[in-house]
Amino acid sequence: MSLDNDFARLSDFEPMEAELTAIRRHLHAHPELSFEEAETARFVAEKLESWGYEVTRNVGGHGVVARMTVGAGKKSIAIRADMDALPITEETGRPYASTVAGKMHACGHDGHTTILLGAAEYLARTRRFNGTVNLIFQPAEEAGALSGAPAMIADGLFERFPFDVIFGLHNHPGAPEGTWLMRSGPLMAAADSAEIIIRGKGGHASRPHLTIDPVVVACNLVVSLQSVVSRSIDPTQTAVVTVGAIHAGEAANVIPESAKLLLSIRSFDPKVRDTLEARIRRLTETIPDGYGATAEIEYTRGHPVVLNSEAETEFARKVAEELVGADKVALCNLIPGSEDFAHFLEHKPGSFLRLGNGVESAILHSARYDFADKSLTAGAAMWARLTERYLDD
Repeated sequence: MSLDNDFARLSDFEPMEAELTAIRRHLHAHPELSFEEAETARFVAEKLESWGYEVTRNVGGHGVVARMTVGAGKKSIAIRADMDALPITEETGRPYASTVAGKMHACGHDGHTTILLGAAEYLARTRRFNGTVNLIFQPAEEAGALSGAPAMIADGLFERFPFDVIFGLHNHPGAPEGTWLMRSGPLMAAADSAEIIIRGKGGHASRPHLTIDPVVVACNLVVSLQSVVSRSIDPTQTAVVTVGAIHAGEAANVIPESAKLLLSIRSFDPKVRDTLEARIRRLTETIPDGYGATAEIEYTRGHPVVLNSEAETEFARKVAEELVGADKVALCNLIPGSEDFAHFLEHKPGSFLRLGNGVESAILHSARYDFADKSLTAGAAMWARLTERYLDD
């Protein structure tokens, strides 16, 4: 087992700060949307190949996997970064702002990719680990239910590039640069959706008794849906059922034939997730029936809960404390957003971490958002040290 000073330190990455900043700003200026990351993938793959990695391109789309084995160690670790941008027009005014109209890195994936590239360069240069490292550069995290993580899994990620554990990170606006937030167990929500179409009997607004008004049915269903969380879910659990849209009718004097509801459903526990779906389906059936209407529901399960394994999260916490000090490592609150890294955690133990992006940072998916370059070295040093420590144990 190596001595503590044999592992990566923040000071090892200080000489790389300018290079990492330049890479990040290059990626920021040239964003590519989900499933369009061809140039980003080429840029990433060429750098990895130049550092001596065995690189496989086009995994699950434009995904890139870099693999390197050092020594005779049998353990294997994977670290993932996402690469895609968002369809947002940038308003930061930065000199390196997006050069592509209507597209920008508004979620920090340019930073995530740069961090993993920084760790990759360091690990290849120093080779102070004993085992196999797999670096996963994932496409299409922002693509919704049919995103890059399940696509890479379907393309044989686990079989083609075997590993024991997996780690990933996301930047966290509101937390100081270079600090770490972690949580064992559920961290980010499962994100499901539903489309409900209520079919009644249209007619003249002055003769409602001759109709079955789908608007009245829809309004009553909306009210009933608000009881799902308050009366069907344990109050110590967290869940959200939001009716985000109601579409019905075009004129004040016409009762329409149908009404449509669009729902967003969030939960942090698989059993709660099942209960929410069952109750929403039941109410969708019974409420319209009571009015003589009918209803159809299309219920779509999105990303599952990000469920961090206890041992890997505790290991990451210890590594972070060694690297930056215990005062810069904190417990992360539950996050109602979703993340397709959850699909990896359904198959492998691991942990998804949050890296501070600055107290004054704009929120994610804002046209004024920018990744904090000050966090690049902290992230790269963390991945390097975590890899060395895991493969050394």
